[in-house]
Amino acid sequence: MIDVKEVLQDAEERMEMAAMFLEEQLSRIRAGRANIAILDGIRVDSYGMMVPLNQVANVSTPDARTIAIKPWDKKAIRAIEKAIMDSEVGITPDNNGEVIRLAIPQPTEERRKELVKQCNKIGEKAKIEVRNVRGDIKDKLKKGIKDGLAEDMEKDAEEKLQKIHDKFIAKLDALLDDKNKEIMTV
Repeated sequence: MIDVKEVLQDAEERMEMAAMFLEEQLSRIRAGRANIAILDGIRVDSYGMMVPLNQVANVSTPDARTIAIKPWDKKAIRAIEKAIMDSEVGITPDNNGEVIRLAIPQPTEERRKELVKQCNKIGEKAKIEVRNVRGDIKDKLKKGIKDGLAEDMEKDAEEKLQKIHDKFIAKLDALLDDKNKEIMTV
């Protein structure tokens, strides 16, 4: 016989993973403000190994429109610059020999609308994942009836599952709304 609490807890954990995925993906979208998370995926060639940018340099945001990258080893400045140029960040680095600066341009109205669409696509993927988790758990509960789970327990579990589902859909919507406001704010 299945443990209803365990199944619901599994559902909540899987839905939380979808929310964390969305949060991480949204943090990488450039919204016109300097955000070091857009550099998370950049790997730099350092002494023959590809390592994350934050392991070879100090990355900071001195103001709202600038990201400053100060390499710990000045010899790595060219490799960092090349890694940024080769990445999908879409910003040309400015190098003064000691610090690399990335000037974050103010996005146009059209670009902001594209970013909102991009965010909504990512958000829809996360919502689909939450719905898929709900479907999987519902199937488990239906199978549980065959294994001896009482029907009223299954109905109660389905109601709890729906509440968990609604909570996470609301959380995803809130994350999307916050990001969309951030993007559309001039």
